[in-house]
Amino acid sequence: MPTATALVDLENLRHDVDTALERHLETLAAEVGAVGADAAALTAQVGALLQGGKRLRAAFCYWSYRAHGGAGEGSGHDAAVRAGAALELFQAAALLHDDVMDASDTRRGRPTAHRVFEHRHADAGWSGDPARFGTAAAILLGDLCLVACQREMASAVRDLPAARAAAARELFDAMQTEVVVGQYLDVLVQAEPWGLDPASDERRARTVIRAKSARYSVERPLALGALLAGATPAAVAAVSAAGLPLGEAFQLRDDELGVFGDPEVTGKPAGDDLREGKRTVLVARTMSGATPDGRDLLARSLGDPGLDAIDVARLRDVITSSGALAAVEDLIAELTGSALDALDAADLDDEPRRVLVDLAHAAVQRAA
Repeated sequence: MPTATALVDLENLRHDVDTALERHLETLAAEVGAVGADAAALTAQVGALLQGGKRLRAAFCYWSYRAHGGAGEGSGHDAAVRAGAALELFQAAALLHDDVMDASDTRRGRPTAHRVFEHRHADAGWSGDPARFGTAAAILLGDLCLVACQREMASAVRDLPAARAAAARELFDAMQTEVVVGQYLDVLVQAEPWGLDPASDERRARTVIRAKSARYSVERPLALGALLAGATPAAVAAVSAAGLPLGEAFQLRDDELGVFGDPEVTGKPAGDDLREGKRTVLVARTMSGATPDGRDLLARSLGDPGLDAIDVARLRDVITSSGALAAVEDLIAELTGSALDALDAADLDDEPRRVLVDLAHAAVQRAA
């Protein structure tokens, strides 16, 4: 099975998307610098964040475009590449805001943006609270990335037929609304009573997954690529039917890695999702299947930022012994199977379809 890296490199996609991002950031840096030279740190931080992305969203968009008959060169090809760059800029915005809300310290093996600016403030000995400065800078940086993704998307579709461009922009805009609402629902789930009804907790967790991650990670990129190729509404619906379950499986894998992942690979401390108190399907399944002592330990420990390696290991044991890890693996396999069946049933060109199938496997069989 080809690796995710190899798949994203096909047809020079990674290089082309990275070139589009670099071009956009150069223009943005000049604009930001003209407003205020001291703000150059903003675009430098965006550039650092964008260096570590897998480009899977861009790949799902591009190969859906190709699978729906899109050409490998010309204006349509350029639109698909730049739409991929817009998706990467939007993801950067989402990650920046998400890291602030989760108080995360690391992202992709590096300090998160709010920590970078917090340390910048402290090291310079500026007045005021360094943590508050860092939070403010990261929020503004996320907003800047939102503006950037809108501009890149507008440029991507500029030379397409008007109806096709309008449909792509409408979907891209709806995707952004979905993620913002999903982020709020995630915050709400963290605040509401939890742990008394695991079945209800799991339903809420899956609602958050679909809104916050599944759609913008896979479903919307696939649909966007189809629209850029001029696909019919029926064809867009068919590929969306593959994207939603695959996107959910993608996020379920992410939630597993947040507890069981190798920090050297994930770029985040082991068990970080437990310290952050993430209310995931994995946690809901654990509360359903664990012993009373296990449930009590999880309820007391989840969201404790002071959990050490021994604490995390104990919680991992509770999760595993409850059957939750195996159950979530089964759910990932079930959702992936549904997605692959939908890809098989869709009216797609054969070679790009095979790439999409390989991308689907890579998205759920990953270690980071």
